[in-house]
Amino acid sequence: MRKLSGDEMGRLSVAQCRELPRFPIVVILENIRSAYNIGSVFRSADAFFIESVYLVGYCATPPHKEIAKTALGAEEAVPWKQVAKADTAIRELQALGYKVLAAEQTDASVSLHQLPILPDQKIAIVFGNEVSGVESGTLQVCDGCVEIPQFGMKHSLNIATAAGVVLWELVRRHLQK
Repeated sequence: MRKLSGDEMGRLSVAQCRELPRFPIVVILENIRSAYNIGSVFRSADAFFIESVYLVGYCATPPHKEIAKTALGAEEAVPWKQVAKADTAIRELQALGYKVLAAEQTDASVSLHQLPILPDQKIAIVFGNEVSGVESGTLQVCDGCVEIPQFGMKHSLNIATAAGVVLWELVRRHLQK
């Protein structure tokens, strides 16, 4: 067994990434205080070829030293947009046919593995602040909530880890079609 080189992995250039169709999944980051977390989400969004990232509220935006440190260039390949308010981003995406879900533990959230997704369903997923989660007002304009099943003591994950788990599951569903 040996590690594969970058060429053997078929890595795309930034230009190629910008031209190819992506999975119809949008990430909305709401008031993420750590630029390192934002960079990590960009890296996952690139790995799973997510359509775009919306940066809402006081999220840092590229170019930014801390985003670049964890994104490792992914912030250049993944389309992104800055939006002042989450409800503006959500309504825009809903008008474009996206089902908008919040990644949040609520009395109405659906477990990630049980989430009903229609074939070719466009999904936008909101990830909230590291401490307070998705804002209550934002939850009210979402089409639903999804949560990652957790069995330990904490019942919380770092935003970047949660995004990686959720994005992989959504992409995995698209790959099964």
